[in-house]
Parts: sequence; structure tokens; C-alpha cells
Amino acid sequence: MNHIIHSDIARGIKPAELVLKNAQIVNVFNQSIEIADIAIQDGIIVGIGDYSGTQEIDCSNQYVAPGFIDGHVHIESSMLTPSEFSKLVVPKGTTRVIADPHEIANVKGVKGLGFMLRSSLDTPLHVHIMIPSCVPATAFETAGASIDAEDIYNLHKREGILGLGEVMDYPGVIHGNKALLDKLSIMQDSIIDGHAPGVTNKDLNAYLLHHIKTDHECTTKAELDEKVSRGMYVHLREGSATRNVKALVPGITEKTSHRLLFCTDDKHPMDIVNEGHINYNVNLATSLGVDPLVAIQMATINIATCYQLSNVGAIAPGYVADLIVFDDVKNIQPTKVFIDGELVADHGTMLFETHKYDSIHVRDTVKFNMQDINLDLPLSSNRVKVMQLVENNVTTSQVIRDVTVKNGLYFNNPDDDILKIAVVERHHYTKNVGVGLLEGYGLKDGAIAMTIAHDSHNLIVVGDNDKDMLVAIKELRDHQGGITIVHDGHVIDTLPLEIAGIMTNEDYEVVQEKLHHLEQAALKLGVNTNVDDPFLTLAFMALPVIPDLKLTDKGLFDVVAFQPTTIEVNDDDVC
Repeated sequence: MNHIIHSDIARGIKPAELVLKNAQIVNVFNQSIEIADIAIQDGIIVGIGDYSGTQEIDCSNQYVAPGFIDGHVHIESSMLTPSEFSKLVVPKGTTRVIADPHEIANVKGVKGLGFMLRSSLDTPLHVHIMIPSCVPATAFETAGASIDAEDIYNLHKREGILGLGEVMDYPGVIHGNKALLDKLSIMQDSIIDGHAPGVTNKDLNAYLLHHIKTDHECTTKAELDEKVSRGMYVHLREGSATRNVKALVPGITEKTSHRLLFCTDDKHPMDIVNEGHINYNVNLATSLGVDPLVAIQMATINIATCYQLSNVGAIAPGYVADLIVFDDVKNIQPTKVFIDGELVADHGTMLFETHKYDSIHVRDTVKFNMQDINLDLPLSSNRVKVMQLVENNVTTSQVIRDVTVKNGLYFNNPDDDILKIAVVERHHYTKNVGVGLLEGYGLKDGAIAMTIAHDSHNLIVVGDNDKDMLVAIKELRDHQGGITIVHDGHVIDTLPLEIAGIMTNEDYEVVQEKLHHLEQAALKLGVNTNVDDPFLTLAFMALPVIPDLKLTDKGLFDVVAFQPTTIEVNDDDVC
């Protein structure tokens, strides 16, 4: 940076490379709008006022705000590589993301993280990588790899690394698990993301002793208020399967808003195209009565402050020129997007090229033999524990149901809204198959299977008959990962996900079209319409750190008690 030239431009002595003229500038420091020019040089904002430039763009009657930041995202959940992901989100006004690649890390460990770092370089989108903290998420499942304290030490100074990803094993933190606390100790000087669904009172105090600063799992205003009062930053999440903005908007007040952020966490390509990305969070909050300037603060300067991103997230001298131009502050649809002072999107059209990175080191990850797959669910009683879906969330309720038993095995009753669900270990040929029951998903005469199953990403399959479930399992083994739907013994369609079984090198348009066809097929087979996303919802049924009841390759898991449990009800179980 040539400080003398920048100073001369700031003083109006020399013209800037680029000037946005007559803009209605959103000031995120004082929640005001002022009409002025924005002078940009070498990707930096050098002045606000009356300026001339070599290139001038008239922004009369338009707003200019800082580029939006996604405060917590798993890029892998888009099923796209970072470069393809950027093509989706940049035109929506997202110029920077805080990415936790624990999805691919749970399959390929440090190699997976390396792939995400390398493939994030070939895009104008700023990708800040958090080192996954819990790989695997718990000891009660089989992951493809692990990341230990030594790995974190070797990674934490690497270029592109910002901090430590969400600490999902909150019981381990609260009860002083040494291996986990060693990881936290290494990252004490960096931002550490939290994951603490329902953690309150003294347990929350114990969790926060280890300098964990954020949480994106709040589902109620009371939870948000308590966590903010204890010094946390809270993300208001709006993804594909988990939508919390509406429930948390009452918590956005003058006293709390400076500690509140936006994130998507997990969002599918179709939803990004149809709804938007972080601009959707902002617009939704605004439609629910939040001051749009407060909502913009939550998508910009609040996140930059939380994650210690200097000179980012505002329009002021010395700040990075990541900017969005739009017409309506109450419905932000960017007409222009600038990153580092370069125009990268114009009216939804991308103005940048990306390349596909070699993914050979993160392929061929689906490893099991079909003869080892047994989907039988032996029962000595018809009274069982069932995972019940919770609308608009990825949590479940544990319910007790009476089911049909024939010859000592669970038998699907088509009159029940209960399906068999199984998790097949696919990393190490362990032959592990966990089998349980799911209520509220829908689905008749078929099966849906995926190698996306948070967070260990074993193969998960749900269906109302074993025949279709086995066909779906074999289809994904043959494709080395993906999403498939089977009906009456025949594969309706499959989206191959050749990168670690969770992503593809295909263009986002291909993935979007295939996902749309799969979703329509799922609805035709009776998947409940109140299931926000049939695939993301299914993927979270295997995550044993989100209440109440989940299923891993090792069997049913009681998240509240944080221990394995039996499917059959015993005297100690409470309905």
C-alpha cells in the first residue's frame, strides 16, 4: 500500500481508481444513512465525501452497504466446492464467510481441511477457515478420521486459519475431558466457536471458562438472553433445515443487538438460489420488525468484531472495499457486488472465473461390503423409543410408541407414521449398522439414502421396506457417495458426491437441477411437506450432539443423558 498516494486521494488532491458517486451509504457504526461518494484505491476505501475518480459509477437513489459475512457455515453442506459455492453466494451479497470444514474433516481429517484451504484460494470470496475441534464429534460413532491436539497445534498458524471451529462436545468441555481441553488451550489466543444447545445456568458457566465466544444453537429468546448476558455472541441461524430467526427476533433489542450475528450453518444450493444467502436473514429479520440498519449491522460489523477481522465490515477510510449496492433497504437484492474494490457480480451475473481443484486425495471413501449389511431390528416387546422430528429444526423428541412385531422383528405398519432408519459405517469396514425408528418424516413405498450424515458422515438410509433400503445402499456404494431415492426396487435418481461422499466438482447448476428433481421425487413418495429439507433433515438424524434422540452406526443415542440407549423401553425410561 502506498500511503502517500492514498493520503493524497483521501485529501482530494488526486483522483481515485474508483468512485461510487451519490451513494446512500449505510453507516454501521451509528445506524445512519448519509449521501456521499465513496473513493476506492487498491481495494481500500480511502475517503467518503465529494470525490472524482478514473472510473465513476453513479449510485444515485441506491444504497451501499458493507458486504455481508456468513458468521458460521459448513460449505460442504452446499455439496459444492468452495469455488462453486462462491458463484452462488457472492451475487447475493456475501463477500466473506467463516467456514468450519468439519464435515470433510470427519471423513478425511487434515487432508480434507487442506483440500478446503487450497480450493478456497481460487475465488474472490474471502474464506476464513476454522480448525474443526471435534473430529469425531463424539466417541459414540465411527468417523473416517480424527484431528487431535497435535494436528491443531501444527495447523493453527497456517495461512487462512482464523480460529477453532464449533466445540460440539459440550459435555466433554463441561466435565473436563483432557484431550478436548488440550485443543482449547492451544487456541486460547484465537476466536473459539461454540455449540451449546440448551446449555444453561452453571453448565454454561463451566462451558465458557474455556474462552468459547459464540453459539449458533439458540432456539428461544430466553436462551439467547442468557448467553448474551454471559458474554457470548449469538448467531441467528437461517439454513435449509434449521430456521431460528423468527423465534429469536424478539431477542434483538437495543441492549443485545451488538452481540448478535447472522449465519446459515447449512444451506442447500436450491435454497440459496430461491431465497438468498445472508441477505435472506437480513430481509427476514426486517420483515419481522427489526430496524434494517440493525439487521445490516448483524450481518457485517458485528461479525467482523466478533471474529477480530480488522478493517472489515464497515464503510469507512482504511476499510476493505467489500461493498454491495441495492435499491431497497427493506428487501436487499444486490445489483452490484464489490470485493477488494473489484466488481465481481452485476445484477446477479458473476464476473469472475474459477477452476476445479484436483480432488484425488479426498475420493473413494465409501467402504463396506453389501453382505455385511443387516437391517433387521430385533424386538422382544412392541413398546419402543422413537425419534420424532421437530418442525423447522434438526432436534428430535424422544417418544414412546407401540409398534408391530412379527417373528421377533420390527414390522412396518403402513398405517403408522414410523419408518425404519439405519446408519451404515462406511469408512473402515467395521460392519457396524445402527437401526432405529423415525416418526414424522413421511415416505411410502420407498427409501432415501445419503452419505451425508452429520458429522461422521456414514451412510444413512430411511425407508418403509428393507428391499428398497438395500437397493439405495448399494447404489451409493457403487457411486462412492451421494444422495439417492429408490421406489419399488428401482433407483429414481441419484446425485453422485464423489468428493468424500459429501461434495462434487460439478457446476452448481447441475447440482441444483438434480436436487430439485430428487426433492420432487421425495414429495411424491409422501415425505411430509412440513419437513423443510428432506435431505438435510435426514442428515442430522445421525448427529449425537443435538437433542434428544439420535442414531449412529453404533446404535441409538440419548443426547440429553449423553450415553447410548436401547430402543426397547425399560422400567427406568420416562415417557
